[in-house]
Amino acid sequence: MARTVAIGIQDYEQLITNDYFYIDKTDFIREWWGSGDSVTLIARPRRFGKTLNMSMLEKFFSVEYAGRGDLFEGLDIWKEEKYRNLQGTYPVISLSFARIKDDDYQKARAQIAAGAFLPRFCAGADGRPSRPVCGHF
Repeated sequence: MARTVAIGIQDYEQLITNDYFYIDKTDFIREWWGSGDSVTLIARPRRFGKTLNMSMLEKFFSVEYAGRGDLFEGLDIWKEEKYRNLQGTYPVISLSFARIKDDDYQKARAQIAAGAFLPRFCAGADGRPSRPVCGHF
């Protein structure tokens, strides 16, 4: 059965767990990690998958996703034990400016200052924020 090609999904976990069509870009993790760069600029045109790639990096490195190798099984990055051992071993702070959309500098700056780049959170059972809502970064 053919997989669904999901348009506009920017959350890696959602894409994988729903078994949507995905072109394996996990080799980017190996290339980036192996480069040893202290700073990386990822400049691509709109709709080129920047947010999805950053979501993939978050899910790979974040301690919040430790033990979630199921998100990477069968993909290029999972072939080497060295990288399987890296999965879920780092604290990750993830910020996205994907929702900051304005042609006016002052208005865009105001959105940033108001925290529009922060992920939206769901309330947990105790009423405190728990996890970011998929697709709302």
